[in-house]
Amino acid sequence: LEGQDSSGSASAKRPINDYSMIGLSYGVTFSDMIFSPSKTGHSFVFSPNLVSLTYTKDSKMFGTLPYFGLVIGATMGNEGFMFKHNQESGYVNNADGAESCVIQVFEIPAMAQIHMDVEPAKIMANAGVYGGWRSSIERSGSTLDPAFTNSFKSYENRFDYGFQGGLGFGLMFDPIEIHFNCLVRWSWQSLYQPDYSSQVYYNYATPLDIMATVGIHFQITK
Repeated sequence: LEGQDSSGSASAKRPINDYSMIGLSYGVTFSDMIFSPSKTGHSFVFSPNLVSLTYTKDSKMFGTLPYFGLVIGATMGNEGFMFKHNQESGYVNNADGAESCVIQVFEIPAMAQIHMDVEPAKIMANAGVYGGWRSSIERSGSTLDPAFTNSFKSYENRFDYGFQGGLGFGLMFDPIEIHFNCLVRWSWQSLYQPDYSSQVYYNYATPLDIMATVGIHFQITK
């Protein structure tokens, strides 16, 4: 994976895919939660205004394979859930009185990236972990205590962490790249402390989100 200079000299070597990028992305989130014990009638809730700033370092794996990269960044996004009306009975399920809930989360993802370049395009697969902080909450429900419409309860966890990964493709117009990504974010931190209501029967509410983003990335090294 070596190149020649304009004079054709084989002694002028240049690295392939050893470069760095700064990227700014915008997207939307489709959020749901996995409840245990299970709850019926919940569905994804749509949230706009997913914003992320990332740094990507592409390099050669084991000094040979030019398909590897590392992605780290900072993201402002959302988690949440929504229960649908039962058209037959008119009943709406809830989670501790909340029929809908949107939680704003600030997080730091760190992912490994495998990519294949077919100029002017590239195909990407990302997988890694993230850590975050649930900064604010907005919920509603006919039986919800109004005191908790915009505040966390004492047994709700603010710290968040879990898995993040997905697929994407990019268009390369040196020194700019446009990336389209679809990511899954699976929290490993329940919204509730499992034993908040019973020392015998535990309750979990684990966020599961699908994120679609488009971003502009600037190559900061050649």
